[in-house]
Amino acid sequence: MTANMETQVGIVGAGPAGLVLSHLLHKEGIDSVVLEQRSRSYVETRVRAGVLEQGSSDLLRETGVGARMLAEGAVHEGVNLQFDGERHRIDFATLTGGRRITVYGQQEVVKDLISARLDAGGTVLFEATDVTPNGVDGENPSITFRHDGTDHVLGCQVVAGCDGFHGVCRGAIPTDVLTEFEREYPFGWLGMLASVAPSTDELIYAFHPRGFALHSLRSPELSRLYIQVDPHEDIANWPDERIWEELQIRLASPGWTLHEGPIVEKAITAMRSYVCEPMQFGRLYLAGDAAHIVPPTGAKGMNLAIADVTILARALADWFHRGEGSGLDRYSEHCLKRVWRVQDFSNTMTELMHVLPERDPFASRVQRARQRYVATSAAMQHTIAENYVGLPLA
Repeated sequence: MTANMETQVGIVGAGPAGLVLSHLLHKEGIDSVVLEQRSRSYVETRVRAGVLEQGSSDLLRETGVGARMLAEGAVHEGVNLQFDGERHRIDFATLTGGRRITVYGQQEVVKDLISARLDAGGTVLFEATDVTPNGVDGENPSITFRHDGTDHVLGCQVVAGCDGFHGVCRGAIPTDVLTEFEREYPFGWLGMLASVAPSTDELIYAFHPRGFALHSLRSPELSRLYIQVDPHEDIANWPDERIWEELQIRLASPGWTLHEGPIVEKAITAMRSYVCEPMQFGRLYLAGDAAHIVPPTGAKGMNLAIADVTILARALADWFHRGEGSGLDRYSEHCLKRVWRVQDFSNTMTELMHVLPERDPFASRVQRARQRYVATSAAMQHTIAENYVGLPLA
């Protein structure tokens, strides 16, 4: 037996992109249904990004889902870039007229948004399987899925593909329409969560001849740290003692101490850049990781997803309320301008801070010259600050 449902916007994926979109549409009086393959506990606990740009945090606050972020998030007015053991602080507040970042885990953003949607009577269906968008090239698209042992057909006017890089929605765009751009990086990040108070008040990005390291923060009791490794490395080759030893070497700086503690989670993630064009086809609109992936060095993934759906929500409001379709027609064009700007910044930060295995001596010296320029040039520091805190949401 098949159950039929109706909504205005069918959203596939309950990550930041899908949930922010549903929340923004609710604010505009537009109905949506969110379908998520994973369980609620899974999406609320998976550790991902942790840096919100000024525009992202402003959006959450202004739309009523920022109370816990304001109470528990850590506002940072700068970031530290370290070369040869010497730290250089990029002063966001001074360089960008007071714009800052907020360190607040993606899983916490997701918790806040799920609570807000459910409290408002919204529909978020977890553990929805066999999700398939249908008829997106016509005027009556639908999404078929299975939930609680029952097959469902969700009729909608628009499908939003917010289901991540490995989701099903991008595959609904014909291959002769879609163009894909991709870069695989020859290294990965070993990320770990440690039960120890952070050893820094602001993020530390460190270049070292042995490889990149990053000291981030999650809470007053939890530290998030990363080291550059081979993407094919077996995590079993990295016992806790070896990880701490490597972090002590790569993050070492005169007069500073890295505190160690129990490692509660660790994993190795490969790094890539990816963009698909266009980000729309018929009544299907892609957002977030479904359309693009950036290396995490620039802290842009979640923020780019929020920017996408902010643009999409405005365009949908124009279409549903005023019959104005130009925003939807230009959705992909509008988003891609920001996507490629962010790709450039993320790639620049990645090449600035990592030891790239294939680099020849000439390229290595160019990299070191660029690092010295960052350390001494107010203009270069302004560029990094402007991009790191995030360009205004258009």
